[in-house]
Amino acid sequence: MTELKKSDFYFDLPQELIAQDPLKDRSASRLLVLRRESGETEHRTFKDITDYLRPGDCLVLNNTKVLPARLLGTKEDTGAAVEVLLLKRRENDVWETLVRPGKKMRPGARLVFGDGSLRAEVLEVVEEGNRLVRFFYEGIFEEVLDRLGEMPLPPYITHKLEDKNRYQTVYAKYEGSAAAPTAGLHFTEALLEQIRNMDVTTAFVTLHVGLGTFRPVKADNILEHHMHSEYYEVTQETAELINRTKKNGGRVICVGTTSCRTVESAAGEDGLVRAGCGNTEIFIYPGYHFKVLDCLITNFHLPESTLVMLVCALAGREHVLSAYQEAIKEGYRFFSFGDAMFIY
Repeated sequence: MTELKKSDFYFDLPQELIAQDPLKDRSASRLLVLRRESGETEHRTFKDITDYLRPGDCLVLNNTKVLPARLLGTKEDTGAAVEVLLLKRRENDVWETLVRPGKKMRPGARLVFGDGSLRAEVLEVVEEGNRLVRFFYEGIFEEVLDRLGEMPLPPYITHKLEDKNRYQTVYAKYEGSAAAPTAGLHFTEALLEQIRNMDVTTAFVTLHVGLGTFRPVKADNILEHHMHSEYYEVTQETAELINRTKKNGGRVICVGTTSCRTVESAAGEDGLVRAGCGNTEIFIYPGYHFKVLDCLITNFHLPESTLVMLVCALAGREHVLSAYQEAIKEGYRFFSFGDAMFIY
């Protein structure tokens, strides 16, 4: 395959369908069910996901936790407003960050946050204009961050989030993400309990979602797009559970594109998932052969994004774009706080 055009994955989305707030009840969102072989669709509620699960299936969930990584502060010398977004911990109190306004943030600039209990100094400018910043504080950094930080909501969400926990899954465990694995936001503890009682197992992987997930594809030929790198971890227990499911004829159902990218990165050509950790730059687009995943629960994604390309790789571009048109016509809510799809 020599060329795949970015424009092949375009669709026109009315602005008012971008969900700005989470629903009161996580599992009350709508669910568009897509049969990938035929392109047939059904319109259900997320709670009905249980109608599509079978005993012996395995649900793979990403237990990453979003850091309240957006810090609003001031420059110590001028009092000018600054915004710092934590991207990656480099060592102890040194973080790679995205800062605004960038031009004023030269090495040596000192910043103050909140009541002054958190301070920082810009150390150096690194690739893509990001800054290495050292933080100074008393006590435990995560606790200070929890008090002063805000959730780094995607750029298309303009409303303020009233409850930080609504941008976390109910099973979030390991901090490190700059964005939520949003397909998991639809699950409640009660729904997961109901699923486990159906003899469906749950396996947890960790993939820390980077801000690169929102980075637009700039190349017209998507094969020239360089995928961002994200850290993932698969335990021995999870690897064995997924491999056993496949061996016994059960289906591996990934919750979200992040879980999908994790298991596909951790699998060999023989289709066996191996325990381990590392960074993945896997880019899944039409023509990709899935080694592990059988079905996918996912939200509705941005036009021309790598995520919509992944969904098209699974269910075919025509089927996916046709289902998206149907969702638009039916007034489904799109993106992070929006409705979901089940593709099987």
